[in-house]
Amino acid sequence: MTKLSVNINKVATIRNARGGRVPDLVKFAQDCERFGAEGITVHPRPDERHITLQDVYDLAPVVTTEFNIEGYPDERYMQIIRDIRPAQATLVPDPPDVLTSNNGWDAIARQDELKLLVDELHGYGVRVSIFLNPDLAQVMAAKATGTDRIELYTGPYAEEFPSGKEEAVVPYLKAAAAARSIGLGLNAGHDLSLENLAYFRQCIPWLDEVSIGHAIISDALYYGIENTIQLYLRRLA
Repeated sequence: MTKLSVNINKVATIRNARGGRVPDLVKFAQDCERFGAEGITVHPRPDERHITLQDVYDLAPVVTTEFNIEGYPDERYMQIIRDIRPAQATLVPDPPDVLTSNNGWDAIARQDELKLLVDELHGYGVRVSIFLNPDLAQVMAAKATGTDRIELYTGPYAEEFPSGKEEAVVPYLKAAAAARSIGLGLNAGHDLSLENLAYFRQCIPWLDEVSIGHAIISDALYYGIENTIQLYLRRLA
Protein backbone atom coordinates (compact mmCIF):
# COMPACT_ATOMS: atom_id res chain seq x y z
CA MET A 1 0.00 0.00 0.00
CA THR A 2 1.30 3.46 -0.92
CA LYS A 3 0.98 5.96 1.91
CA LEU A 4 -0.21 9.53 1.36
CA SER A 5 1.76 12.19 3.23
CA VAL A 6 0.14 15.63 3.04
CA ASN A 7 2.59 18.50 2.73
CA ILE A 8 1.07 21.43 4.65
CA ASN A 9 3.53 24.14 3.60
CA LYS A 10 0.87 25.98 1.58
CA VAL A 11 -1.46 26.14 4.59
CA ALA A 12 1.29 28.02 6.41
CA THR A 13 1.71 30.30 3.38
CA ILE A 14 -1.96 31.31 3.60
CA ARG A 15 -1.68 31.94 7.34
CA ASN A 16 1.51 33.97 6.95
CA ALA A 17 -0.12 36.23 4.36
CA ARG A 18 -2.23 37.79 7.14
CA GLY A 19 -0.36 36.84 10.28
CA GLY A 20 -2.07 35.36 13.31
CA ARG A 21 -3.17 31.75 13.53
CA VAL A 22 -5.76 31.42 10.75
CA PRO A 23 -5.76 28.82 9.36
CA ASP A 24 -4.58 26.88 12.39
CA LEU A 25 -1.73 24.72 11.09
CA VAL A 26 -1.75 22.23 13.95
CA LYS A 27 -5.51 21.68 13.72
CA PHE A 28 -5.23 21.32 9.94
CA ALA A 29 -2.57 18.62 10.32
CA GLN A 30 -4.71 16.77 12.86
CA ASP A 31 -7.73 17.02 10.57
CA CYS A 32 -5.72 15.66 7.64
CA GLU A 33 -4.84 12.63 9.74
CA ARG A 34 -8.46 12.27 10.87
CA PHE A 35 -9.57 12.36 7.22
CA GLY A 36 -7.18 9.56 6.23
CA ALA A 37 -3.73 11.04 5.58
CA GLU A 38 -1.01 8.62 6.60
CA GLY A 39 1.70 11.22 7.09
CA ILE A 40 2.36 14.94 7.47
CA THR A 41 5.23 16.63 5.62
CA VAL A 42 6.78 20.03 6.32
CA HIS A 43 9.76 21.90 4.90
CA PRO A 44 10.99 24.49 7.42
CA ARG A 45 13.06 26.81 5.24
CA PRO A 46 15.39 29.28 6.96
CA ASP A 47 13.43 32.32 5.67
CA GLU A 48 10.23 30.85 7.18
CA ARG A 49 8.22 31.84 4.13
CA HIS A 50 5.75 29.09 5.01
CA ILE A 51 6.56 26.63 7.80
CA THR A 52 8.24 28.33 10.75
CA LEU A 53 10.61 26.80 13.24
CA GLN A 54 7.91 27.11 15.90
CA ASP A 55 5.45 25.27 13.65
CA VAL A 56 7.71 22.23 13.55
CA TYR A 57 7.99 22.08 17.32
CA ASP A 58 4.24 22.65 17.71
CA LEU A 59 3.45 19.82 15.30
CA ALA A 60 5.90 17.29 16.73
CA PRO A 61 3.86 16.21 19.79
CA VAL A 62 0.50 16.06 17.97
CA VAL A 63 1.25 14.28 14.67
CA THR A 64 0.27 10.66 15.24
CA THR A 65 1.03 9.33 11.75
CA GLU A 66 4.47 9.61 10.12
CA PHE A 67 6.05 13.04 10.56
CA ASN A 68 8.31 13.78 7.59
CA ILE A 69 10.61 16.80 7.85
CA GLU A 70 12.33 17.70 4.61
CA GLY A 71 15.04 20.26 4.03
CA TYR A 72 18.60 21.10 3.14
CA PRO A 73 20.84 19.48 5.76
CA ASP A 74 22.51 22.55 7.21
CA GLU A 75 23.11 22.89 10.94
CA ARG A 76 19.68 24.43 11.54
CA TYR A 77 17.94 21.49 9.89
CA MET A 78 20.08 18.91 11.65
CA GLN A 79 19.31 20.50 15.02
CA ILE A 80 15.58 20.21 14.28
CA ILE A 81 16.01 16.50 13.59
CA ARG A 82 18.10 16.02 16.73
CA ASP A 83 15.39 17.64 18.82
CA ILE A 84 12.29 16.10 17.25
CA ARG A 85 13.40 12.68 15.96
CA PRO A 86 10.66 12.47 13.28
CA ALA A 87 9.73 9.26 11.52
CA GLN A 88 11.55 10.42 8.39
CA ALA A 89 14.07 13.05 7.33
CA THR A 90 14.00 13.83 3.61
CA LEU A 91 17.20 15.48 2.43
CA VAL A 92 16.88 17.94 -0.46
CA PRO A 93 19.82 19.65 -2.18
CA ASP A 94 18.28 23.07 -2.82
CA PRO A 95 19.81 26.14 -1.13
CA PRO A 96 17.60 28.48 0.94
CA ASP A 97 16.83 30.93 -1.92
CA VAL A 98 15.23 28.31 -4.22
CA LEU A 99 11.44 28.67 -4.57
CA THR A 100 10.74 24.94 -4.43
CA SER A 101 12.70 21.68 -4.51
CA ASN A 102 13.17 21.12 -8.23
CA ASN A 103 16.23 18.91 -8.62
CA GLY A 104 17.72 15.85 -7.01
CA TRP A 105 21.06 15.34 -5.29
CA ASP A 106 24.21 14.56 -7.21
CA ALA A 107 24.74 11.50 -5.06
CA ILE A 108 27.86 10.58 -7.02
CA ALA A 109 29.75 13.83 -6.42
CA ARG A 110 28.44 14.29 -2.87
CA GLN A 111 28.40 10.68 -1.76
CA ASP A 112 30.85 11.10 1.13
CA GLU A 113 28.94 14.11 2.48
CA LEU A 114 25.61 12.31 2.25
CA LYS A 115 26.98 9.20 3.91
CA LEU A 116 28.07 11.21 6.95
CA LEU A 117 24.66 12.86 7.15
CA VAL A 118 22.81 9.56 6.81
CA ASP A 119 24.98 7.98 9.51
CA GLU A 120 24.24 10.87 11.86
CA LEU A 121 20.50 10.75 11.21
CA HIS A 122 20.43 7.00 11.74
CA GLY A 123 22.05 7.67 15.10
CA TYR A 124 18.89 9.56 16.07
CA GLY A 125 16.70 6.63 15.05
CA VAL A 126 15.34 8.49 12.01
CA ARG A 127 14.56 6.93 8.62
CA VAL A 128 16.33 8.80 5.82
CA SER A 129 15.14 9.54 2.29
CA ILE A 130 17.25 11.33 -0.34
CA PHE A 131 15.58 13.46 -3.01
CA LEU A 132 16.77 12.15 -6.38
CA ASN A 133 16.28 12.50 -10.11
CA PRO A 134 15.24 9.28 -11.92
CA ASP A 135 18.77 8.39 -12.98
CA LEU A 136 20.15 4.86 -12.61
CA ALA A 137 23.68 5.97 -11.71
CA GLN A 138 22.30 8.28 -9.03
CA VAL A 139 20.16 5.49 -7.60
CA MET A 140 23.21 3.27 -7.24
CA ALA A 141 25.21 6.10 -5.67
CA ALA A 142 22.37 6.78 -3.24
CA LYS A 143 22.48 3.17 -2.09
CA ALA A 144 26.14 3.62 -1.17
CA THR A 145 25.26 6.47 1.19
CA GLY A 146 23.31 4.10 3.42
CA THR A 147 19.99 5.88 2.93
CA ASP A 148 16.83 3.89 3.63
CA ARG A 149 14.82 5.37 0.78
CA ILE A 150 15.00 7.68 -2.17
CA GLU A 151 12.31 10.15 -3.16
CA LEU A 152 11.99 10.49 -6.92
CA TYR A 153 11.54 14.07 -8.11
CA THR A 154 8.41 13.81 -10.26
CA GLY A 155 8.31 17.34 -11.69
CA PRO A 156 9.33 16.25 -15.22
CA TYR A 157 6.83 13.37 -15.13
CA ALA A 158 4.00 15.77 -14.26
CA GLU A 159 5.07 18.23 -16.95
CA GLU A 160 5.23 15.59 -19.69
CA PHE A 161 2.19 13.59 -18.59
CA PRO A 162 -0.44 15.46 -20.69
CA SER A 163 1.47 14.94 -23.93
CA GLY A 164 2.54 11.32 -23.38
CA LYS A 165 2.19 9.52 -20.06
CA GLU A 166 3.76 6.29 -21.33
CA GLU A 167 7.00 8.05 -22.26
CA ALA A 168 6.92 10.30 -19.21
CA VAL A 169 6.94 7.42 -16.74
CA VAL A 170 9.71 5.35 -18.39
CA PRO A 171 12.73 6.84 -16.54
CA TYR A 172 10.83 6.58 -13.25
CA LEU A 173 9.94 2.96 -13.83
CA LYS A 174 13.58 2.15 -14.56
CA ALA A 175 14.83 4.03 -11.51
CA ALA A 176 12.15 2.48 -9.31
CA ALA A 177 12.98 -1.02 -10.50
CA ALA A 178 16.67 -0.41 -9.83
CA ALA A 179 15.93 0.89 -6.34
CA ARG A 180 13.79 -2.14 -5.59
CA SER A 181 16.46 -4.53 -6.84
CA ILE A 182 19.06 -3.13 -4.42
CA GLY A 183 16.77 -2.85 -1.42
CA LEU A 184 16.00 0.87 -1.38
CA GLY A 185 12.58 2.06 -0.27
CA LEU A 186 10.81 4.37 -2.69
CA ASN A 187 9.00 7.67 -2.22
CA ALA A 188 7.91 10.20 -4.84
CA GLY A 189 6.90 13.82 -4.88
CA HIS A 190 6.52 17.12 -6.72
CA ASP A 191 3.52 18.12 -8.85
CA LEU A 192 1.73 14.81 -8.42
CA SER A 193 -2.01 15.44 -8.75
CA LEU A 194 -5.43 13.87 -9.18
CA GLU A 195 -4.75 13.76 -12.91
CA ASN A 196 -1.39 11.97 -12.93
CA LEU A 197 -1.12 10.11 -9.61
CA ALA A 198 -3.11 6.95 -10.39
CA TYR A 199 -1.10 6.15 -13.52
CA PHE A 200 2.20 6.66 -11.67
CA ARG A 201 1.06 4.33 -8.88
CA GLN A 202 -0.25 1.80 -11.41
CA CYS A 203 3.15 1.65 -13.12
CA ILE A 204 5.08 1.49 -9.84
CA PRO A 205 2.85 -0.46 -7.43
CA TRP A 206 5.65 -0.97 -4.87
CA LEU A 207 5.85 2.78 -4.20
CA ASP A 208 6.06 3.29 -0.42
CA GLU A 209 4.89 6.89 -0.10
CA VAL A 210 3.95 10.02 -1.99
CA SER A 211 4.29 13.50 -0.53
CA ILE A 212 1.81 15.96 -2.04
CA GLY A 213 1.10 19.52 -1.00
CA HIS A 214 0.41 22.15 -3.64
CA ALA A 215 -2.12 20.08 -5.60
CA ILE A 216 -3.95 18.85 -2.50
CA ILE A 217 -4.34 22.32 -1.02
CA SER A 218 -5.41 23.71 -4.40
CA ASP A 219 -7.98 20.93 -4.90
CA ALA A 220 -9.25 21.47 -1.36
CA LEU A 221 -10.38 24.98 -2.38
CA TYR A 222 -12.98 23.28 -4.57
CA TYR A 223 -13.65 19.95 -2.86
CA GLY A 224 -12.80 20.56 0.79
CA ILE A 225 -9.85 18.91 2.48
CA GLU A 226 -11.71 15.83 3.73
CA ASN A 227 -13.07 14.96 0.30
CA THR A 228 -9.77 15.84 -1.38
CA ILE A 229 -7.79 13.45 0.80
CA GLN A 230 -10.27 10.69 0.02
CA LEU A 231 -9.95 11.40 -3.70
CA TYR A 232 -6.16 11.06 -3.49
CA LEU A 233 -6.36 7.90 -1.42
CA ARG A 234 -8.56 6.34 -4.11
CA ARG A 235 -5.91 7.16 -6.70
CA LEU A 236 -3.45 5.17 -4.59
CA ALA A 237 -5.69 2.17 -3.99
